[in-house]
Amino acid sequence: MPMLYFLLSNRSFMWALFLINLVGTVYGYIWYMPQLEQTPAVYLPFVPDSPTASLFFTIALFGLLIGRGWGLMQALAVMTLFKYGIWAVVMNILTLIVTGHLSWIGWMLVASHFGMAIQGLLYAPFFKVKVIHLMIAAIWTLHNEIIDYVYMQYPVYSQLHLYIQEIGYFTFWLSIISIFVTWYMCARSSRTTW
Repeated sequence: MPMLYFLLSNRSFMWALFLINLVGTVYGYIWYMPQLEQTPAVYLPFVPDSPTASLFFTIALFGLLIGRGWGLMQALAVMTLFKYGIWAVVMNILTLIVTGHLSWIGWMLVASHFGMAIQGLLYAPFFKVKVIHLMIAAIWTLHNEIIDYVYMQYPVYSQLHLYIQEIGYFTFWLSIISIFVTWYMCARSSRTTW
């Protein structure tokens, strides 16, 4: 663990990770652009799930780099990185199962989103999240489910719209798990800290 802490707390590594996430965030918003162009303005903050998650992490990581602890950004980062990281991996594997094919972009999304989930967990011990931050992040995350699966503003994935009720149900429980993971990693009194 000391070696892992040394790597994760190394400022050069953190700046590199910041830049990677910043570029990934911009790419993510560009990837969503065709859907965003057809999205009513009121839903725009809630449609590009993964790039918004990486944006939260980019801001939280920048806070660490300048010695600021932005608890709400940290809670949003861990919760949404875990949720949308796992969600995108599952959706791409489901696309492979349903269509029998996954493009190289799909495999890139699997790898990058798995990395999103892992980096949120790895940096969670650096974050100081209060219960109020956890509650606000939980409201944001659950509200996003309503936007996605009641107002049908979910991310478009190949032929997965055929299974949208099952995906909505899965995503709801993934949100609950993500809230619990964030509490466990960032807000409980006996959590691991670095």
